[in-house]
Amino acid sequence: MNRILKRIISVVLIVAVLLLLIGKKAGWFDEKKETASAGQGPGAEVLPVSAVVLKPGGLSDIIISTGTVLADEQVELSPEVAGRITSLGFKEGSRVKKGDLLLTINDAELLALQRKNNYALKLAEEREARQRSLLAKEAISQEVYDRALTELNTVQAEAALIEAQLSKTKLIAPFEGIIGLRYVSEGAYVVPGQKIAGLAKTSPVKIEFTVPERFAASVKPGEKVQFTVESINQSLFAEVYAIEPRIDPVTRALTVRALYPNKSGELNPGTFARVEFKLNHMENALTVPAQAVVPELGGFKVFVYNSGKAEARNITIGIRSSDAVQVTSGLNAGDTLITTGILQMRSGLPVSIDKLN
Repeated sequence: MNRILKRIISVVLIVAVLLLLIGKKAGWFDEKKETASAGQGPGAEVLPVSAVVLKPGGLSDIIISTGTVLADEQVELSPEVAGRITSLGFKEGSRVKKGDLLLTINDAELLALQRKNNYALKLAEEREARQRSLLAKEAISQEVYDRALTELNTVQAEAALIEAQLSKTKLIAPFEGIIGLRYVSEGAYVVPGQKIAGLAKTSPVKIEFTVPERFAASVKPGEKVQFTVESINQSLFAEVYAIEPRIDPVTRALTVRALYPNKSGELNPGTFARVEFKLNHMENALTVPAQAVVPELGGFKVFVYNSGKAEARNITIGIRSSDAVQVTSGLNAGDTLITTGILQMRSGLPVSIDKLN
């Protein structure tokens, strides 16, 4: 019995020695020591941060929207009557003036009808003149003269109809602009509505964009908008000239159009535009970096530097920009705002300013 007890005690001692050796190699006892000493160091909890001294400055409430460049006037040219093209009066990509003859359709049959009508018109005019003279001498009745006058009016109406049909065989430029690509050739047979070419007036051009419903009352004709396009490495400015009278029920946005002179033709219709529209501008707004604002239940807060410690301040915010937030209450000009280490920050935490802007 004593022998068994001695063996058990020996085994327990061996296991204890092994655990002690393993613990030393694993650093179990060193970690506790380091943790204890770390908790005792008064300077180890000081958090280095960056900060900025607040001062008022200019701030604009800006709406950023996507837009499209539109031609001032644009139309697809097409004939009004069917027929064979006898002449083309334009070149692709050329500039034309209002009233220029662009295309003629075979009008030989109508011209023949016009000549026939001219003979009939001359005869009807002479007959009406004779009958009017006889009526004045009471040589004929009023009924006879009225038949002659009706015949003259009928021939004149036929002449006007032929003239209208002849005008449809000619395609006239409705406004000054640039002709696009041509889709027909001379001698081709065309039908009403068939596309001949495109015509666009590109000076000025229109910038069409949308504004969210809540800002609809802030947009007025005559105001300036700033926009950029991929092909030009600078900001351009246009003037609002027209506003849609109704809000789109699907997008809940208001469509707005602005004019850009485009005197040198640098913008092409259909170009994508990034539009910035300033709603209002404040000269003495107090703003803070967006990353320094901490949202919480019921509001927002920031941390300021006060005598070596972080101090939480509840704030009320106003308008936002891409990287800044307006503060309407809770901060004053001259306060030192902490801008880094926000996730680790708590009120009363010792901090040191490494970088001050």
